[in-house]
Amino acid sequence: MVQVTGEVDSKILERLQALEQKDGQLPSVVQYYREIVQIQARAKSRITVRKPSLDRDLVSDRLREGIPLLLFRDFRPDWEQVQAVFEQVAMWAAKDSGNLPGESEKLGKIGRNRSLLREAARAWYEGHSLGDIATAEGVDEVMLASAIAVTLKPFLSIYSSLLLPEVNQDSWRRRYCPVCGGKPDFAYLDKERGARWLLCSRCDAEWLFLRLVCPYCGTQNQDALAYFTDDEESYSYRLYICEQCHTYIKAVDLRRAEADVLLPLERVMTLDMDKQGQEKGYKPGLTSLVV
Repeated sequence: MVQVTGEVDSKILERLQALEQKDGQLPSVVQYYREIVQIQARAKSRITVRKPSLDRDLVSDRLREGIPLLLFRDFRPDWEQVQAVFEQVAMWAAKDSGNLPGESEKLGKIGRNRSLLREAARAWYEGHSLGDIATAEGVDEVMLASAIAVTLKPFLSIYSSLLLPEVNQDSWRRRYCPVCGGKPDFAYLDKERGARWLLCSRCDAEWLFLRLVCPYCGTQNQDALAYFTDDEESYSYRLYICEQCHTYIKAVDLRRAEADVLLPLERVMTLDMDKQGQEKGYKPGLTSLVV
């Protein structure tokens, strides 16, 4: 179900415009999301990345050993372009009344320091704490991580479109992305077999996963796994839960979908399911800003 990233962004923006014309003003969180997509769509139209030079044996070795194809040393964007996108993200962050005064200016300062931005990007990408950098620069750690995630998404999604065809979907079946190593934050059941696929929170790659395994803790204990259903119009949604790690992941059943499903958009259009899951005592398997 891989689509060209620019096409997906255009369809998302068209869908949101149609919703706005139909229902009036969009909810604030959806408007917030639209602004992010606009920043990322403009970035994708300008940025250039080259497919990493990974020979066939190296690709096979990494996938066999469970190593994602795009390690940070393989991530080689034009850092001037990264800085330009980060600057736009910092300006966008200034619109959020929940941020501390001066937060946007401090983020902008980080973005102007290329070596510091690269250091922060590496830490975020490799799953290390941003606490030291955030403290030294006087910014909120969660806000810094979110700004980096929003900034790198257009670059990583392009890398994903280049590298995902190298992945043997029947043999990966791991709890993290085969392209960038990110965690999943959404899922879908395909039209053909009802097989479950996961969506990467960082690069939007999709990969085949087992139906009866928790994508976060990996338990196969069937007594700990269940799902709730939520039928809405022509879609059928599922909230997969795990009693072992008390997490959930949202999913859409494409066998029931009559219209084109835009998976990145489904993240934000199903926030009621997040509320339901959290009211039942579960937490999202990936706790981060929706991007």
